[in-house]
Amino acid sequence: MLWYHNLDKAPLSPPDWIFAPVWTILYITIAISLFLFLKNGFSKAKILPLIFFTIQMLLNFAWTPVFFGMQNILAAYVILVLLILFLGLTIISFYKFSRAASLLLIPYLLWSIFAVYLNFEILVRNTTVGL
Repeated sequence: MLWYHNLDKAPLSPPDWIFAPVWTILYITIAISLFLFLKNGFSKAKILPLIFFTIQMLLNFAWTPVFFGMQNILAAYVILVLLILFLGLTIISFYKFSRAASLLLIPYLLWSIFAVYLNFEILVRNTTVGL
């Protein structure tokens, strides 16, 4: 964590302690969303939305080891951009089956957009990679 604490961060960076409670709430809403989506059974029409959901979750889980473990700020940024893309596809495709399941993912989308801003600011402020 010393590496992270020494980075030049965005002006709107929240304190470190906020991340655990925010992600706890978000993961609960993500789980409820998936439950509501699957509540009325499985059908072939639900395959693509589940693929979108799975991809965005894999991207979500990949970000931490890439950013903190590999300390690869650019790759972490790309992961977040892709996450937002697949999360948007998930929200749209879930809506056809459960409006509530779709709407429960909106806070996660908003937080992820904020994470893109934070990651981008760290990228710009701490690397010599031209964008």
